[in-house]
Amino acid sequence: MTRRLLITIATLGSAALLLGAFGFQHLGGLAPCKMCIWQRYPHAIAVAVGLVAFALPRPVLMGLGAVAAATTAGIGAFHAGVEQGWWEGPTTCTVGPVGGMSADALLDQILNAPLVRCDDIAWQMLGISMAGWNAIASFGLVLIWLAALRAR
Repeated sequence: MTRRLLITIATLGSAALLLGAFGFQHLGGLAPCKMCIWQRYPHAIAVAVGLVAFALPRPVLMGLGAVAAATTAGIGAFHAGVEQGWWEGPTTCTVGPVGGMSADALLDQILNAPLVRCDDIAWQMLGISMAGWNAIASFGLVLIWLAALRAR
């Protein structure tokens, strides 16, 4: 494959994942949590880098595209682990430990909790959440960016 075609595929891949996220949010009514939002920023950067790289196919730009895709893949994998209960997520978007808290502290935590928790799975397919699918697809995009870097 040519370098431009690979850049186009990687750019459109991030754009499609972003559009999918916005579709689930605005058409499907699934409000994103904090980590869901974090996964969107690197895709937006990858799209911008891809547009520039299509016009000026410089190795540094393809490297940046790969880093952006790897970043969102890493966040997605971490988020999927939080959803599965494999590790704790940020205390600002998950239910923290309750033991040893006073009633006032517990009430304060409840009242200040975000509306959308990062440890709840809002949607899944084949047992994999949206965060997990983002991680899988984004790791694929990393490979495409790296192939573009090597292509002539």
